[in-house]
Amino acid sequence: MTGSHRSPSSMLAWLLQALLLGGVIQAARIMGGHEAQPHSRPYMASLQLRTSSQSHFCGGTLIHPRFVLTAAHCLQDIPWQLVTVVLGAHDVLSPEPTQQKFIITQVFQNNYNPEENLNDILLVQLDRAASLGAEVAVAPLPQQDQPLSQGTRCRCLAMGWGRLGTRAPVPRVLQELNVTVVTFLCRVHNVCTLVPRRAAGICFESGDSGGPLICDGVLHGVDSFVIRECASLQYPDFFARVSMYVDWIHRVLRSTGDSQF
Repeated sequence: MTGSHRSPSSMLAWLLQALLLGGVIQAARIMGGHEAQPHSRPYMASLQLRTSSQSHFCGGTLIHPRFVLTAAHCLQDIPWQLVTVVLGAHDVLSPEPTQQKFIITQVFQNNYNPEENLNDILLVQLDRAASLGAEVAVAPLPQQDQPLSQGTRCRCLAMGWGRLGTRAPVPRVLQELNVTVVTFLCRVHNVCTLVPRRAAGICFESGDSGGPLICDGVLHGVDSFVIRECASLQYPDFFARVSMYVDWIHRVLRSTGDSQF
């Protein structure tokens, strides 16, 4: 998988549009959602800084016992050697018996372009295979270039441990939100979502970035960015389109000897 296939003129137009709208902001919190049923999203991963107290900063999705898919911008300025990946969590501030913790041994980018928010996707290799079960499981990937229906024909969930509002505290427990796939202002590299007639969606401070967009039980998006502000009711939320990278993901897995499990 390579970088952008958009023409320079169309990309320039999109960037000018983003600037006129107030710029792009990397996405990070769920607004207007609700608490997920504990451990009902067993593929959900928490990326945490290995400090004196564990600190969640981004989400991710387990797609293979040894690999988590997240956003490239999550580790753009943070050395991956300082990160712990936690699986099986519901309350990220509590040492739940279901939790499994890992260190990262390798990361794989795919021509990430931070200036244009393109290819905002990253594969993280864990130091060992996760123990799969009811609380920890892999999310199914789509087919390469699989289309995604817009509107209510597709049931989609965004989720994460990001803040619940601009001045709200960080939640202890996993939040989720039903969203609708839309195409306006979207690009081929993204899946875009909106919550109709309600101020709800992903936003910009640490927490939700890198988390999954699950549509009809399949991983279709990685939480990437918003334009101007969160939950504006005017502009969609942007996710990296996972179906564009499935062949690349399988190539990485084959290169590490982890293509089968």
